Amino acid sequence: MSGFSHLWHFEFLGNELGQWAIALVVFLVTFTVLPIAKRAIGARRRREYPASQAYAALDMLAALVEHTSHLFMWGAAVWLAARDLTFPDKIDRALNVVLVLLFWMQVALWAMTAIRHALGLGRQRAPGQERVRGGSMEVAALLALENLDIHVGPLLAGLGIGGIALALAVQTVLSDLLASLSIALDKPFGVGDFLVIDDFMGTIEQIGVKSTRMRSVNGEQIILGNSDLLKSRLRNFGRMTQRRALFQLDVHYETPVAALAAVPGAVREIIEATPDARFDRCHLLRCAPTALQFEVVYFVTSSDFKVYATAQQSINLRILERFSTLGVIFAALGPTPVRLQRLPATPATDDSGQKRLL
Repeated sequence: MSGFSHLWHFEFLGNELGQWAIALVVFLVTFTVLPIAKRAIGARRRREYPASQAYAALDMLAALVEHTSHLFMWGAAVWLAARDLTFPDKIDRALNVVLVLLFWMQVALWAMTAIRHALGLGRQRAPGQERVRGGSMEVAALLALENLDIHVGPLLAGLGIGGIALALAVQTVLSDLLASLSIALDKPFGVGDFLVIDDFMGTIEQIGVKSTRMRSVNGEQIILGNSDLLKSRLRNFGRMTQRRALFQLDVHYETPVAALAAVPGAVREIIEATPDARFDRCHLLRCAPTALQFEVVYFVTSSDFKVYATAQQSINLRILERFSTLGVIFAALGPTPVRLQRLPATPATDDSGQKRLL
């Protein structure tokens, strides 16, 4: 027993072996319990916390735990284990530097997670998250240096003057970088969306740090700067759930009134019988100088242009067939024909009452 006691109190690297054993147990228990708790909380978050305002706070706390890095847990285990140990000044200083850096790195990760939830990104991974995380890491590094009694104020002041000149030189690049960050957070469009931007139209293929690439309908690749994209008015057809279609039917004035009254009902029947089409209205809206104009509106329950084109073709063919049956006459795109009817000749009379032929 005395031998064990002697071994327990044997001094090694400035500490007794018993202290080293206790520190090792604390480290192993901490580094085992923390990852298990992290995985359990993450699994419960995905299973029990729906994406709603009622669970926003709990989901935020669970997300912070889930985004705790293994390096930070390792540092926490080392810090707990080393509290009762004594180290030489150089080792103690190095350990303190490592732990401070790990702490502020984890603070940056937690801040990034909180920002993503505040912006409503939830569990989705934004394309620009790594760039935002890089900025958070830089701020965390500066705070860590300040916490280690390294004054970064003069360094930042000296870099500020050169930074102004550099910013002026790379102003366009920086604006594109900030625009890419805005696109990543706001998500006005995504890869695979079909956009119409001014005179360009095509499908988004890649959203980069400086530019966005889209494939036009003609096949060529169009490269647009991110800052130019945000300044443009774009139409995103990729997020369209249904397509509104409007067309006009020009009917001749000589069409009987009964046939004109049957047009809205006939058009309604045709559209309702067409797949992927939903009827909205059909009215005789205008009596133009050359034709009676019916306006037809319906919806295609698909964003695919080919589905719309197929539906419109089917509707046009069936309208031609039905109008022929009803006796509805389409107006020609030309001058309206004028029919001249010969009047019966009335014999003229002279002063004596006699009829004259001329």
